[in-house]
Amino acid sequence: MSTYRDLGFNSMGTEKDTASDSAALRAAMVERLRQRGVLHDPQVEAAMLAVPRHQFLPEVSIERAYSGESVVTHRDEKGAATSSASESAIIATMLEMLQLRPGQHVLEIGAGTGYNAALLSHLVGPEGRVTTVDIDPDVTAEAARHLRESGYTSVEVVTGDGEVGHAATAPFDRIVATAGAWDVPAAWKEQLAPDGLIVVPLRLRGLTRAVALRREGEIWRSTGMTECGFMPMRGAGAGTGVEQQTRLTGDAGVWIRTDEGLHAHPERLGAALATSPVVEWTGVVTRTVDDLDLWLSAQPGFSRLIVSREAVEGGLVDPIYPWGSMAVITDDSLAYVLQRPAGVNADGKPTIELGIAAYGPRDRELTDQVTERIGAWKKERTALGHVWIELHAAEGPVPDGLLIIPKRDSRVVVRAR
Repeated sequence: MSTYRDLGFNSMGTEKDTASDSAALRAAMVERLRQRGVLHDPQVEAAMLAVPRHQFLPEVSIERAYSGESVVTHRDEKGAATSSASESAIIATMLEMLQLRPGQHVLEIGAGTGYNAALLSHLVGPEGRVTTVDIDPDVTAEAARHLRESGYTSVEVVTGDGEVGHAATAPFDRIVATAGAWDVPAAWKEQLAPDGLIVVPLRLRGLTRAVALRREGEIWRSTGMTECGFMPMRGAGAGTGVEQQTRLTGDAGVWIRTDEGLHAHPERLGAALATSPVVEWTGVVTRTVDDLDLWLSAQPGFSRLIVSREAVEGGLVDPIYPWGSMAVITDDSLAYVLQRPAGVNADGKPTIELGIAAYGPRDRELTDQVTERIGAWKKERTALGHVWIELHAAEGPVPDGLLIIPKRDSRVVVRAR
């Protein structure tokens, strides 16, 4: 990946130099997204080439602005991040999910730096309209300033709780949220025009999927989804089961992240982690673990094991990802998913075998439960091959599904075939 300095740019150059340099960096960012298979729509590509991302991130270097990584822009009094500029890859993916056309009216929930609103404005053109809403007045003030200074003066910036949308300028052809939503609020559904689309990072028992939803009769069905991570909505949209991250005792550098009202006991789970684990290899060989977390999330006690680099390098844990792994907990025991190399498949591509490491007095019980879910995932994924999400009414008959999560305004149903 080329950086600003790699390309020979001088950060002390003239305004003309900076404009030329930023255009080259934007082109490099877009090319990386194309090579990764993230960017396909020529209109979205044109917007990302045109909008000067660095002008929405004046506090970081120009090379970092175009690196594509997320950048935290606001923190609360405890130092926790409350607002950020998202990774360019998820921005591009969600913009393509929106299927925007010139002249459309868009509502954005979560103003951030204003960069995404500028991209939306570029896509809908001078005949379109963009309204962006954020609960934090500091965020909206900053976003409005960035938009104004970058020439996107037609974007309406509103301070308010995005949970209620913005009835004053409804209906909207598209609604997009750039914060993790526990539910899809009734107000968004009511303020969406017929045949409109909602794109939202939807929280599912600690997981987040960016989902594009369209109404089909009495239900909403996904037209696309992708794994992602977003800061949760604040205000009424935070939901009843706030995501929590609990550090286990023993200074192990390991946390358990829970959602939907599930709580981790730091002392008991810390004591369990200090014991020798039961390690079981399932015999399930795969190229990818896509959607495995959805199958495991149907398991009571589903959570995520979050790890420090020191915990991994010290041999305490060996998770699938750099951040950690999928896990299941009880009050005094835990298990998480492992992997190890398993040779290559018929196409010569490397494969992995999945396993489980379990700790505590219920280690065997958890091992059996997780093994069963991994086996079901492998069997059903091979036979079904497609997973989607539906939103059903909060009351009424309970639909069938791989996973059913009751929310306030709806029931989220994960289905597969």
